[in-house]
Amino acid sequence: MLKNVAALLLDEVHPFELGVLCEVFGLDRSDVGLPVHDFAVVSAEGPRLRTHAGFTISTPYGLDRLEEADLIAVPAGSDFARRDYPEEVLDALRRAVDRGARVMSVCSGAYVLGAAGLLDGRRCTTHWRHATELARRFPRAVVEPDVLYVDEGSVISSAGTAAGIDACLHLVRQEYGPDVANTLARRMVVPPHRDGGQAQYIERPLPRTPCDTVGETLAWMERHLDQEMTVDQLAAQAHMSPRTFARRFQNETGTTPYRWLLRQRVLLAQHLLETSDETMDTIAGRTGFGTAAALRHQFVRSLGTTPNTYRRTFRGPGSMSEVA
Repeated sequence: MLKNVAALLLDEVHPFELGVLCEVFGLDRSDVGLPVHDFAVVSAEGPRLRTHAGFTISTPYGLDRLEEADLIAVPAGSDFARRDYPEEVLDALRRAVDRGARVMSVCSGAYVLGAAGLLDGRRCTTHWRHATELARRFPRAVVEPDVLYVDEGSVISSAGTAAGIDACLHLVRQEYGPDVANTLARRMVVPPHRDGGQAQYIERPLPRTPCDTVGETLAWMERHLDQEMTVDQLAAQAHMSPRTFARRFQNETGTTPYRWLLRQRVLLAQHLLETSDETMDTIAGRTGFGTAAALRHQFVRSLGTTPNTYRRTFRGPGSMSEVA
């Protein structure tokens, strides 16, 4: 059972991510029947640590406190992608996993687990802004940038900021069952489970690339997203054969015409859901998906969430139009 929990802090720790761990594992809520944990904040670099918010944290607990922990959680910190970590910290994390304890990262805390070799051969995640660098720095890790958290048994990793709450509630649900997790979520005034993943939060318009031969066609496609398009039609627009057009399109954009068009249509749908009150059928027509059902299908495939859920997330429940 999960009884003993340690939050492992390094200098320039981020207070919010630490606060998530304190909120889930560090508060006594036995008055409503929730489990109580032996919780400690452990410093990896001396009794007093700086936070990135300009204040300091002091704790009497050092690395020896990790030896009895069932779970060691590492919250995010500044410049974690570029800094080195004390070898004794990495050794303590490796020993914990070897003896059967679990380790968890919140956001950029994944870099600490990676430096200890604990992401090698494992699926993992971090904040979408750090995912590319995490994969570059630890090429043996299997980085999944779109999910909120990944549970690989002894190693759990979560995405940015509030995704740490999702991972913690997942652990509570595993250890104590859904009733306990739901009660805790109500006390924290958060959903016990969130649909979708990070994909719906990522800002990633397709990059503008220098296109010597298909640039005018791309601009035309952007202006006519509501229309049906085939490679033959686009090739005629570009005054090329379909085979030559497809090859040059791939070379100059890094993707196929279909994938490029689909991504632009989803981006437009996201914009309309965030900024307008148009119905799902209207948005489907403007984006070239045709029907609300087709819009929903492609939206879920691309972002892992429905158009209505996306609209509620970014505009609030008062902006609901109709079910898609």
